[in-house]
Amino acid sequence: MLIPLRPGELSRLIPAVATGPQFNACTGNPEKVLQRVLISVIGAVITLLISQTLLFSSQFGSAFLVVGVVFALYLLWGPILEAGQKNATLRRYPAAAIFEGEIGDMYTTDVVEERREQANKQGRLELVENRRAWLTLELEDEEGYLGKVRFPFNNKKHKVLRKGMLVRVLVLSERNDFSRVGALTDAWLPQLKLWVGEYPFLLKPAFEELCLRRLR
Repeated sequence: MLIPLRPGELSRLIPAVATGPQFNACTGNPEKVLQRVLISVIGAVITLLISQTLLFSSQFGSAFLVVGVVFALYLLWGPILEAGQKNATLRRYPAAAIFEGEIGDMYTTDVVEERREQANKQGRLELVENRRAWLTLELEDEEGYLGKVRFPFNNKKHKVLRKGMLVRVLVLSERNDFSRVGALTDAWLPQLKLWVGEYPFLLKPAFEELCLRRLR
């Protein structure tokens, strides 16, 4: 069942500016954090040194000083910018609707989350892969298959999931008739009061409230 959103509702469900959960999701793993720290430190040091050199001899000194401060804060605004870009990819869709259906099928797959070279006991470099189990939910209703929602599997939280459970998700499309699905957001399972998904696109309280009003 698809219930199209009214004008203005999409912008209230997917904000333009990053929320706290979205910021945390875009902070990334330790490797990504280290990469941001290096960019921030190196960029800030270089630009600040240039600004000190040019501060009294050129009008560009103050500009380099500002750039240096921006680099120094990259660890903070980097995740905010990334989250804003993710949100924008869904906010651009002209059509959005609430989908209420069920879990048609579910299965786990191993996903390579990191690859790195590491020396073995013989001193030779070998490729090491860090794998993690991801759970995929196939969503469907009486009209058939809709799409998939996938996310890292947490046995403690997700072992209770079963086929046939009620699921609600936001569907985005380029077409008003939703004949082609462009994207799905994170999903809400009201029976378990559980949210699942790869990235927290939706403002959860707002979506839950909207579902209560529109799905009576």
